Amino acid sequence: MPTKAETTTTTITAPGFQNFGLDERLLRAVAEEGYERPTPIQDLAIPLVMAGRDMMGSAQTGTGKTAAFGLPILHRLLGEHKRGHALRTLILSPTRELAAQIEESLKNYARHTKLRIAAVIGGVNIKPQTKALREGVDILVATPGRLLDHVGQKNVTFHDVEVFVLDEGDRMLDMGFLPDIRRIIALLPRKRQTLLFSATIPPEIATLAGTMLSNPEHVQVGVRSAPAVGITHAVYPVPSHLKPTLLPAILREIGARSVLVFTRTKRRADRLSRVLARSGLRIGVLHGDRTQAQRIAALDGFKRGKFDVLIATDIAARGLDIEGITHVINFDVPATPEDYVHRIGRTARAEAVGDAFTLVSPEEDYTMRQIEAHLGQVLPRVALRDFDYEVTAPEKKTGLQKASVNVRTIPTSFRSSRKRKLPRKR
Repeated sequence: MPTKAETTTTTITAPGFQNFGLDERLLRAVAEEGYERPTPIQDLAIPLVMAGRDMMGSAQTGTGKTAAFGLPILHRLLGEHKRGHALRTLILSPTRELAAQIEESLKNYARHTKLRIAAVIGGVNIKPQTKALREGVDILVATPGRLLDHVGQKNVTFHDVEVFVLDEGDRMLDMGFLPDIRRIIALLPRKRQTLLFSATIPPEIATLAGTMLSNPEHVQVGVRSAPAVGITHAVYPVPSHLKPTLLPAILREIGARSVLVFTRTKRRADRLSRVLARSGLRIGVLHGDRTQAQRIAALDGFKRGKFDVLIATDIAARGLDIEGITHVINFDVPATPEDYVHRIGRTARAEAVGDAFTLVSPEEDYTMRQIEAHLGQVLPRVALRDFDYEVTAPEKKTGLQKASVNVRTIPTSFRSSRKRKLPRKR
């Protein structure tokens, strides 16, 4: 607990958060994080969670969801004054990256407390996780599979769990985790507070909510199919065999510094990374076949500016909070409108601005028009200046094989001091 001197001398900003009645140590951390006022989801959710209500919440990514449930949970634990570090809050996340991100955020909020927060995720050595669990944690963030591994090894028990958070419920469904989630829920105390976050409510999630929530409050902020208002969209019509040549040209034109490129397949991400690396760009790659160490290195390197471009499959499309992404480029048209919204949601986060470019081949035009219909707008078609769109496709070679030769004609320096040119409309 802070001393009286600390209480009287600490200057706390972020006045919007003081109205919630949060513990002063949390308010100090919030101010240090640079938060000034709550986001809409925080405004609605924090009082409900502090009141102990079950809740089903929906909000677009990048709106401060972790703080919306994390701050009131931390406040609750601080107010109980329990000795030791029994597991009192369990948070389930669908991906390793998102779990690690939630853990990091909670540790930042709890930096002035003695609460212990840990994450158990797959793809890394299980021994340090086992050690942390046996020493005791107050909050555990976990992916379902690795958590069940620890359950099987009797490294963790749930009899003291007071709050259970299921994040990205529909993503859990997509990834086939519902059987694991039901197994975990069956191990939890029946008397608990439960928070479920899901961007959409498919029937399976609605059924799950009915079994795990008690008289829940429903909180919805924004609509999943609505991109952030700060995003500028552009569609680049291009033959598929020219995409790998057009992409480096676009990156050169914008002076790539913090660009996220999405592909549909892991193989294409790897091949495209080699093409771009030969052009002088610093490239990181993120997909499911990478080891956890490789994925962490790619994310950390991108966040710290070590990489100009991060090439990713949809594993990175949700939840990850990376500040300062200037452009999201869809090398392949997303399969669904929802995927489009989640991909481009990596830029223009927290009321910032950003650009979303999509390379569209004739074969993908129908899918792109479905996305536009879902968004309720026709996105502008543009063409890159001085790019030769008339090059014919090579016989018996893929676009990437062709690009590996053609791309050599593009200057290797991508750090041009030229001012950015706007593409002309076709």
